[in-house]
Amino acid sequence: MGDVLWTPPADVLQRSRIGNYLRWLREHRGLDFADYDELWRWSVTDLDAFWRSIWDHFEVVAHTPPTATLTDAGLPGTRWFPGATLNYAQNVLRMPGRADDDPVVIAHGQTRAPVTLTAAELREQVRRVAAGLRRLGVVAGDRVAAYAPNIPETYVLLLATSSLGAIFSSCAPEFGTRSVTDRWQQIEPKVLVAVDGYRYGDKPVDRRGEVAAIRAALPSLEHTVGIAYLDPAGTPIEGALGWHELAAPTDEPLTFAPVPFDHPLYVLYSSGTTGLPKPIVHGHGGILLEHLKMLALHHDLGPSDRFFWFTTTGWMMWNFLVSGPAVGAAIVLFDGNPGHPDLGALWRLAEETGTTYFGTSAPFLLACRKAGLVPAEIADLSALRGLGSTGAPLPAEGFTWVYETVGDRLQLQSLSGGTDVCTGFVGGVPLLPVHAGEITCRALGARVEARSADGTPVVGELGELVITAPMPSMPVGFWNDPDGRRYREAYFEVYPGVWRHGDWITINSRGGCVITGRSDATLNRGGVRLGTAEFYSVVEGLDEVVDSVVVHLEDDEGGAGELLLFVVLAEGLELDDDLRRKICRELRTSLSPRHVPDEIHQVRAVPRTLSAKKLEVPVKKILTGTPVDNAAAKGALANPESLTAFAAFAQRRTPTTDTPTPA
Repeated sequence: MGDVLWTPPADVLQRSRIGNYLRWLREHRGLDFADYDELWRWSVTDLDAFWRSIWDHFEVVAHTPPTATLTDAGLPGTRWFPGATLNYAQNVLRMPGRADDDPVVIAHGQTRAPVTLTAAELREQVRRVAAGLRRLGVVAGDRVAAYAPNIPETYVLLLATSSLGAIFSSCAPEFGTRSVTDRWQQIEPKVLVAVDGYRYGDKPVDRRGEVAAIRAALPSLEHTVGIAYLDPAGTPIEGALGWHELAAPTDEPLTFAPVPFDHPLYVLYSSGTTGLPKPIVHGHGGILLEHLKMLALHHDLGPSDRFFWFTTTGWMMWNFLVSGPAVGAAIVLFDGNPGHPDLGALWRLAEETGTTYFGTSAPFLLACRKAGLVPAEIADLSALRGLGSTGAPLPAEGFTWVYETVGDRLQLQSLSGGTDVCTGFVGGVPLLPVHAGEITCRALGARVEARSADGTPVVGELGELVITAPMPSMPVGFWNDPDGRRYREAYFEVYPGVWRHGDWITINSRGGCVITGRSDATLNRGGVRLGTAEFYSVVEGLDEVVDSVVVHLEDDEGGAGELLLFVVLAEGLELDDDLRRKICRELRTSLSPRHVPDEIHQVRAVPRTLSAKKLEVPVKKILTGTPVDNAAAKGALANPESLTAFAAFAQRRTPTTDTPTPA
């Protein structure tokens, strides 16, 4: 891995928030660290001192102080900050460094005109909506569900719900009825807040039918509140209160319920591609501390920043984004189609909103690159000093494209983490250079290691990504899992006492990381494990290929098995032997002969989750004879119809007709 594309400025320690934190450690703790590696090692070995320093440095507002930092460093079962009571919403609404009339929520979209909320307006809306929820009988522990997009109302609802000690859960309105009810029947919400519809690009999408079906499937609901978003003057959601009624003027003061550190804040969900989505419960204190650390020390966000991440309310990056005001950053919300009217839309949004940190996904950056876009030519991006990429590994050519076409002075931070911890545990930091194709470091407090097949830690070679010390934002548990069995099975069954995340990672000698795909989707050819990410980087780098999915079907007899590649081609193209040969040649040259597929087939679409992740495992199951309905929960897919092509292909195949593709 390679070239250095960015190096920290000489005065980084004077200008950055992590530099300020290092000075604070020296003055208040008598600790001095020579470099980031030394700081990281301290943060993952002296958990007590590190996490207490985060609490103290960021001056967490607590109602009662903790009696300890953690009770037990073993996994699972660690209890953090016992005895402490606090409230996530109170700490977010502190908005350090922001005056009452400073804009803190800047919301753009394709359904209505832009909306800006100042710090005072945000607090006022949260005060009113909290009072409205109280009138509906919402008390601590009740669940409030939002079927709503990335708009200010959804954010206000999250903060109002958590101010009461009630528990929030959101689904993006592009989720179909089944996907939503699979999630919310598990948590039994008391109140549903839903939009009537939304606009995606220039296409109106009416969701009143889905809202009616969701309500009918949730007998626990006592109240529904409708947001007239798509059509403010149209037919409201039948029998629902209006948002204006929920947020009606009131004299009730804004108060914050003091709750224990691990009191549930919100429920997030696994993608639910196989079986019911896992309801992952996150706590007030763990999320607050993790996000303070990550947003300030790693992303270097503060009161001079405008922080944007392209996300929907169905992805954990929304929960990450909306903690921005806790470190003083204003947040930029966007609801709509990021490719409308063209791929320049979000870059122009960055200029219009004065965005200083632009977060997106690796597939979006690669799509811009493939389209030949030069963002710096279509938008003034001079305010931009940070760019974040997640959702999939970003290959070296994606890094190079950013520095050539977006800006050469910004810091590109590729990060990876998950819904399970609601953060990135590997990412960037202002103190270290950016190398092409490489995630810069392991995050403070995240003891990430690579493990070989026999469980020993490895450096410089591919291994299972594991976390070997507790983090405060690990889940409080799963909903309705009283003995913790499902939680333990999800993360701790392979390596007792060690969190197995399910990704392949290589950690090099300087601490840089490369993630090469899901470990359950590994290509294992002749005993050599190959990650899928590098495969896609080559195949989708070809002009002819729009998308692809690769699966390895193992041979029960211990042979090489079969490597099958499915490609979506640019409009009007058909897969022929010339293109097959070209793909094989590229893979052999760029990667190795082991990467050359046995067969290549054309499909119309690659199955993806609602948060756009490829589904190699369900495809593999279908190809090995599992019926489509058993291989994947269709409601969790953005394009469930894409699975039928693989089912038809599986039916046509017989073991005797396999012939290797000519290379």
